[in-house]
Amino acid sequence: MPSAPLPRAVFAMDPVHLPRLFPAPLLERLHRAADIDAAVVVRDVADPAVAPALSGVEVLVTGWGCPRLDADVLAAAPRLRAVLHAAGSVRSLVGEALWRRGVVVSSAVTGNAVPVAEYTLAMILLAGKDVFTHRERYRSTHTLPTPAETAATGNLGRRVGVVAASRVGRRLLKLLRPHDFEVLLYDPYVDAAEAGALGARLVGLDDLLRHSDIVTLHAPDVPETHHLLDRARLALIRDGGVLINTSRGALVEHGALTDELVSGRLQAILDVTDPEPLPADSPLHTLPNVFLTPHVAGSLGNELERLGRVVVEELERLASGHPLSHEVRRADLSRLA
Repeated sequence: MPSAPLPRAVFAMDPVHLPRLFPAPLLERLHRAADIDAAVVVRDVADPAVAPALSGVEVLVTGWGCPRLDADVLAAAPRLRAVLHAAGSVRSLVGEALWRRGVVVSSAVTGNAVPVAEYTLAMILLAGKDVFTHRERYRSTHTLPTPAETAATGNLGRRVGVVAASRVGRRLLKLLRPHDFEVLLYDPYVDAAEAGALGARLVGLDDLLRHSDIVTLHAPDVPETHHLLDRARLALIRDGGVLINTSRGALVEHGALTDELVSGRLQAILDVTDPEPLPADSPLHTLPNVFLTPHVAGSLGNELERLGRVVVEELERLASGHPLSHEVRRADLSRLA
């Protein structure tokens, strides 16, 4: 009995990412699971010139650089039945036309959550040791700290407030378990029992801000979370508290945060900002109580292969008729990051 033909697939992304996402061993697996040509990488699926490449495609393997899959794109790809995204959120990629068509969407967002959670854990541990303050003091004094200067330092019993049990948030909660932290969680979609199973105590957002030593943000960037931490809520964080943001800059009211940081009342570890990048004259670049990184918490370098592996495994499931393990549903976009 002849085997079923392999699904026809096309890469749709900025081709610069392809070698990192799909090194040779993963490309071999892709070729065994689908009819796909690695030499054909569609940068703009909305370009009429690429319509012939899309006319028979059943699966789009997307990534950074792929534009929104709107009605025109779907019209050019009448056989499309799956989008496998080799990156994080698909919020900017998919729209109503795709959901109405019933196209299955999968994302490697769970794979991308791994380095973000690892970065966050590292920053929580460093913040608990007050490493950034000690670094600045050591630079200027060239002397070892006194016992008085380290009296408030340490991670034993430090209270960490996690905002949102998103994919990153859940991964972080798992990584926090071996450490001697008290963990608070705010998430309107989680009940107390589930929070307990995740190793945290469920509280309201304002209580989390009031009672946490370190607050770390992992909510999605949706209208409901825009400026979730506004001026009034930032004021609830205790003096000397640390805010970590690896999610999206728009979750925090930037002007209010800048005022708090310029005053020296709070500390911040910011991998994302609003705007991004910050203007060259922003005081956040030089404040001693601010640790800025250029959106590097997510998958970079050799970590991109993890995202490609997720997509390859999904394509293998699709080709064999099995359900996808990382399917994204429309309802997920409002609550998961």
